[in-house]
Amino acid sequence: MATAQAAPVAPGRLGEAIPAEALLTYQSHLATWLTERRAELGRLDTAAQRAANAQTFTGDVVLAMSMWQSVSTGTEQLRQLWDSGRADAVARERMSRVIWGRLDGAQVPGVGADPSTQVSLVEATRLCDALISQLRVRLSFDPNQADTVARLRTVRASLVRSGDMLRRENLGPAADGSGGPAAVDALVTRLDRVTADAARGADVSGPLAELESASARAERDSIVAAARRHEHDRDASRATSLLERLAARSDVLAELAARCRREVLHPPILAVPDVSRLGEVPQDREALAAYLTRLELVARAMDAVEDAYSTPLRTRASLRFRLTSATDRARRNGRSASATVVAAQRETGDAVETTPCDVALAADLVDLYESLTQELPHRRRASGATKGSS
Repeated sequence: MATAQAAPVAPGRLGEAIPAEALLTYQSHLATWLTERRAELGRLDTAAQRAANAQTFTGDVVLAMSMWQSVSTGTEQLRQLWDSGRADAVARERMSRVIWGRLDGAQVPGVGADPSTQVSLVEATRLCDALISQLRVRLSFDPNQADTVARLRTVRASLVRSGDMLRRENLGPAADGSGGPAAVDALVTRLDRVTADAARGADVSGPLAELESASARAERDSIVAAARRHEHDRDASRATSLLERLAARSDVLAELAARCRREVLHPPILAVPDVSRLGEVPQDREALAAYLTRLELVARAMDAVEDAYSTPLRTRASLRFRLTSATDRARRNGRSASATVVAAQRETGDAVETTPCDVALAADLVDLYESLTQELPHRRRASGATKGSS
């Protein structure tokens, strides 16, 4: 049998517009990976159902399939954003979020659909591969025929990977006290005893089968824990960055509001949100999720404040432009000689330039002034007749 393709290496990073060529190659490899893993999951599922202890494999088979489905869903999102190669820079940045951002959480046995179990597309492919590798090893063993030494080596390698990952990521036990480096060390101690018993010629098929299941669970849990940590770190980094941007934006909005209150009569009555009142970025996962939600609410409130205070200033600038255009038109068509137009121009100019400006009154006067500066009907008719006779 040909060796299955390893999980494809993802290009770019979160938040950048990944080059089109790299995205095309990644999607091609991802499609191959999905096809191979789906076929292998089908074979493993069939083998697991036929096993004498089928229930011990159910959790890992379900999780592996859930991870595969998450990757499949993410791949479809990439295909839609790719749009047959027509993806622009914005679409390619969104594709980076699909690849490196959070996927829908898979149903993890004993964990459920807690959002903290959500992983990225990259992590989902790796977790799926790890689970398939463990299932492949476990389902290939017949306790009466398998080579005990090889099985012991496989279990030890799995525990070494789990322990290294937990220590590298500085991960402790779960909230319920389970897992963590200490739990892996305990499994290593059990493995040492089983290895010693096997060296003496004892029948270790039972304890070894239990260790195989426990080591598979430990590796799965370490991958999930690492994925949680990465997601938490990304959320914390995002919260810190957003907090800094909002704090800087708060100063700009304060200046905008002060300018609007100086230059506009009856300005909006809105307070500029003070993001510093939210405090420091929390480290607890649930508190961090709530903190991010509040930051997003503050960002939307700032959008509303910016629109409210900038609108009358933009309107005043537009009125100045319209007044100048109407005055130029009056000079061209001769209406500037009219006393009525002159008086209207003076009154309208005063209304627009007075500080604070009554924007509503100035808008009405500009509308009236534009009407007065239109060319008189009899001049338009005379101009049309002249053109016709020529």
